[in-house]
Amino acid sequence: MRTRCAWCGDDPLYVAYHDIEWGVPAHDDRLLFEFLILEGAQAGLSWITILRKRENYRRAFDGFDPKKVARYGERQVARLLADAGIVRNRLKIAAAITNARAFLQVQEAFGSFDDYIWRFVDGRPIQNRRKSLKDIPASTPESDALSKDLKARGFKFAGSTICYAHMQATGMVNDHTTECFRHKEVRRLAKAG
Repeated sequence: MRTRCAWCGDDPLYVAYHDIEWGVPAHDDRLLFEFLILEGAQAGLSWITILRKRENYRRAFDGFDPKKVARYGERQVARLLADAGIVRNRLKIAAAITNARAFLQVQEAFGSFDDYIWRFVDGRPIQNRRKSLKDIPASTPESDALSKDLKARGFKFAGSTICYAHMQATGMVNDHTTECFRHKEVRRLAKAG
């Protein structure tokens, strides 16, 4: 039996996310945008709640196409507020639209969101060696810097804790615990990238 990070438990969806996606360095702007929206939606909720709604989010937010989301107006907001498949929170929906617009501005300024965001870890994943969940912080100096910069650029739901969760999910940091079978695999992926 494989040893995994304790946070993923035994829910098949959570296990698959942990085993395949979490911590893998992501450089695709669409995927980075998806995680920005999902991490913001998760604020105050459990990640498994968002994972269970992820396909609904993809459908509701036009496949996480930031150009389309940036053009959303009141009609799309009303549609999203009526969609039981996502978290129907007006502030989070408004933040997704605001963040899409800010995302496009970052792409314009830096060439890609990928080029922008990976600067906060000098272009390479930080390889942590956490022994247990209690050793994993909610935020770091890097996530503090990212949060401050995103907020200055107009992003919402971009606090340091949300930024650190984004960094973990997209492989900017390897926070698989050292006993987890994915720790070494993700470290190798980072070296190969």
